[in-house]
Amino acid sequence: MYSRKRMTGLAAAGMSGVLLLTACGGDGQDLTGSEDGGGEDARSIEIALVPWEDGIAVTALWEAVLEEKGYDVEITEVDIAPAFQGLANGDVDLFLGMSYPLTHEEYWEDHGDDLENLGPWYDNASRVLAVPDYVDEVDSITDLLDHPELFDNQIVGIDPGAGQTRLMQEEVIPGYGLGDDFELVNSSSAAMQAELAGAIAEEEPIVVTLWHPHPAYAQHDLKDLEDPETLLGEPDGMHSVGRDGFSEEYPALAGWLENAHIEDDAFAELQVLTVHEHEDDPVEGAREWLRDNPGFLEETLGEDAEDLEF
Repeated sequence: MYSRKRMTGLAAAGMSGVLLLTACGGDGQDLTGSEDGGGEDARSIEIALVPWEDGIAVTALWEAVLEEKGYDVEITEVDIAPAFQGLANGDVDLFLGMSYPLTHEEYWEDHGDDLENLGPWYDNASRVLAVPDYVDEVDSITDLLDHPELFDNQIVGIDPGAGQTRLMQEEVIPGYGLGDDFELVNSSSAAMQAELAGAIAEEEPIVVTLWHPHPAYAQHDLKDLEDPETLLGEPDGMHSVGRDGFSEEYPALAGWLENAHIEDDAFAELQVLTVHEHEDDPVEGAREWLRDNPGFLEETLGEDAEDLEF
């Protein structure tokens, strides 16, 4: 069982001092977790988690794998900006949820010189506006202009600091001329999903910011609105990102991360198991997924997967 620290809202200048207190493992390792200063992987690792559905799923997956391989894993829950700042400062070791090259472009531009991009493990992360499929009046983002009252003049969004929120505010709303008739209501991913589920239960119209893959598509019949101007951009890849020096300190793990790849249907299944069916214990959901998907371990870890049992 990992310990989960809440780091959201900490000033960047204070993060190093806070995390330094918890960086030393209980088995006599030094502050980096390294056993011999090189050659072998460090056995303690701290992973930043931005608690969106895809982040919860992939972090639980790697937590399950790494614990089985003998790593001491600590998960630090953060917002997106502190995740990149923490990596750049060296306060956390790994973040598994960089949506690149578009959604998190600004964070990579700000901190990329101090980070290692370990490559994409998923290559079809697309951003959309979606409505329940019973909403016949709209099929495209441009159709929203004709029916603002149908949606109470609101687009239900997610976190204010999310990359998709920035795209909505800077590109989509001005680009399609939605600003006069619609308000982008931002709160959180969980709040957006609750609004979506509540509207569908009453068969009411609603338009939300969403993305692929997302467990909502396994729970509801939804329709993505066409984006004729491609203002939400082409699909991103989901990348693993390490702090500076990660590959040198964690050579085996860096190789596994570079080998990792998850397809659409498998990732949707992983999210359902970790975020919904095992909401209170996402790592158990990841273990169930790993039992059902042995090919992932074989392709990702190679011979290092031979001793793993889930």
